[in-house]
Amino acid sequence: MLFSRLSKSLSISAFSLVLILSACGSSKYAATEKIYKEKAKDFSKIINTTPPAGQLYDSLGAANQEWIGSVNFGIRKPNFVVIHHTAQDSLAKTIETFFSTKAGTSAHYVISRDGKVVHMVNDYLRANHAGVSKWGKDTDLNSSSIGIELDNNGLTDPWPDVQINSLLKLLATLKKTYGIPTANFIGHADIAPKRKNDPKNFPWKKLADKGFGYWYDDVLKNPPVDFNTEMALKYIGYDTSNLPAAITAFKIHFIQSDITPTLTPVDILVLYNVYTKY
Repeated sequence: MLFSRLSKSLSISAFSLVLILSACGSSKYAATEKIYKEKAKDFSKIINTTPPAGQLYDSLGAANQEWIGSVNFGIRKPNFVVIHHTAQDSLAKTIETFFSTKAGTSAHYVISRDGKVVHMVNDYLRANHAGVSKWGKDTDLNSSSIGIELDNNGLTDPWPDVQINSLLKLLATLKKTYGIPTANFIGHADIAPKRKNDPKNFPWKKLADKGFGYWYDDVLKNPPVDFNTEMALKYIGYDTSNLPAAITAFKIHFIQSDITPTLTPVDILVLYNVYTKY
């Protein structure tokens, strides 16, 4: 009888320990998950409010306007994918940074060196990854893009095949789901040439070969004599208000072996070839 009770007690204790350990494992990010859900709930209240709060009503006056909800509308969807390197030493460190309200930064996805994909912001929501940026006429890339951070220190880290393969799978899903154009897979340096240089030494050709962004052809033709390099950079999407910075950003993406802010004859051949694809 004593043995039976002891055995039963041990079984209950073991079961309780399993529950405790399980709870600990599942609640590692419980605090931040709660904040995420509360913020998402607040946003849903804003969307559900009719008439929408704070949209012209105070300035125009209630007597001069009316709210009538249309049946034809949808949720906003991303049109660009912006790729970054984290410039940190681990996935855990990046996640910690994205939990910091002081840092104020985030991304929709983070991909670790071992290929693990961590989804951190709903694709339809606005993540704070692009900062002050411009691509073509778009001056708010945070609102129109999905940000993907790749776990890489930006200095000596290689780009492991397992990480790039995970990225390619993710990009294929995003392109199909949201109809993102081939030209709209770009880097942080492309949209913020005055501030950023990431991702550095990145295998953009591998991505272009799969339909994510463009790359230049093996055989390059001479441009016409009146080819305007500044206008070509602008046509592709670069902000040329600081032309040396725009040239550097272009070369970080397409040249890589030399990122000085001057176009060499070979650089111009590459630029002309890429320009013709847009």
